[in-house]
Amino acid sequence: MSPLTPGGLASGPQGPEALRPLLDTVLDALRAGAATRPGPLPAGGPTDVAARLREALGEPLPDHGDEHALHTLVQAMAAGAADPAHPLCAAHLHCPPLAVAVAADLAVSALNPSLDSWDQAPAASELEALVTRALADEVYPPAARTTAATPDALVTTGGTEANQLALLLARDKHGHVQLVQAENAHHSLHRATWLLGLPEPVTVPAPAGTMDPAALDQALTALGGPPGTVLVAATAGTTDAGLIDPLPEIATRCETHGARLHIDAAYGGGLLLSDRHRPALDGLARAHTVTLDLHKLGWQPVAAGLLAVRDPDDLTALHHRAAYLNADDDTEAGLPDVLGRSLRTTRRADILKIAVTLRTLGRRGLGALVDQVCARAAELAELIAVHPHFELYDRPTISTVLFRPADATDDTVADVRRTLLTEGRAVLGRARLDNRLWLKATLLNPHTGPDDLAALLKLVEGHTAR
Repeated sequence: MSPLTPGGLASGPQGPEALRPLLDTVLDALRAGAATRPGPLPAGGPTDVAARLREALGEPLPDHGDEHALHTLVQAMAAGAADPAHPLCAAHLHCPPLAVAVAADLAVSALNPSLDSWDQAPAASELEALVTRALADEVYPPAARTTAATPDALVTTGGTEANQLALLLARDKHGHVQLVQAENAHHSLHRATWLLGLPEPVTVPAPAGTMDPAALDQALTALGGPPGTVLVAATAGTTDAGLIDPLPEIATRCETHGARLHIDAAYGGGLLLSDRHRPALDGLARAHTVTLDLHKLGWQPVAAGLLAVRDPDDLTALHHRAAYLNADDDTEAGLPDVLGRSLRTTRRADILKIAVTLRTLGRRGLGALVDQVCARAAELAELIAVHPHFELYDRPTISTVLFRPADATDDTVADVRRTLLTEGRAVLGRARLDNRLWLKATLLNPHTGPDDLAALLKLVEGHTAR
């Protein structure tokens, strides 16, 4: 049977042979599409990109199929994509995925396991249990544990879901919870309070971009309340500047006041993989819950989030029974119950790409990638610091560098960024700190080199001078 016929399936005995010619088609289309871009983005801005995509798509649901649709649409997507592997694509926490992780992701798509019952994902459910507990051990190493509880971790769609789960677990355990966060907290935390019907967060100052422990102490004193009913959310790797809150001091304040601590380490958690940079996360193991996100500083295809929990008893909030998925007698007979590992029912086996990456590169290989992007960020900051036409916000904590053309207005900074986007030449982010607008370069590509950094500054300088 031809793979292009309606009955061509990706799994089963004939699956690999059905996929093989299609993979060649996809790879050719990816190559052809990328070749049309002038840089990391397509040229022309939203209107032109939309027009080209509409032309490639044609009628979304025609009466009769088109055997060339795979090539046509993949090429159009590649041509209109923001390529995170391009060295001048540096706006967001949007990493270039490792080829080995993408290959593993293909296997998951073909096998299509669903992690809502063991009989849909026998091997995947065991793999997830093993790998998540190993990652929980990275966050909560045995030497740092204060109880006999064995930490665990859940796979999530990213930092937003992990942060929401952290608030849910706290609310379920204590019946009520008041969130305290700093001005630098990720927007998903505030949104989670709305989603869960919790009161508005108490927000404390973040001078120089990080939480003020003294202000936190004052807020906790004013709030009072039974132990655990206040949840403090600290950040290890802010979205704007990659800054890390003073975690040991925050943890001490929380312990003194009986407050629960959650640390959003969606960005900075990747530093755990590096012997050189891991000390920046001192205090992480004192948190009750920790958000990680390996589709940031872990080079995974989306999605690859995790929520690590110090006490696995906190996860009882997620326990749920559905007779067709985890009947009591099946569980008693030894079939693993995986429904309580998420708020989602149908759930992709995102753990395979993570497991393959960890096994293929190992701690040293992944740590080297972390060290490389942090080093590139430091090099970019140095280039900016000595450049007469640029102003540096500060030396990078992780791999984010904020800068702006010297003496430029905020309007000029915004215009330069948008012009580069429209031309497709470079993708830079934006951040407002100290009441000024900054260009943001978030370096997550370990292959970015010194020439790429110099080229980025030359582009910005040339467009500022127009």
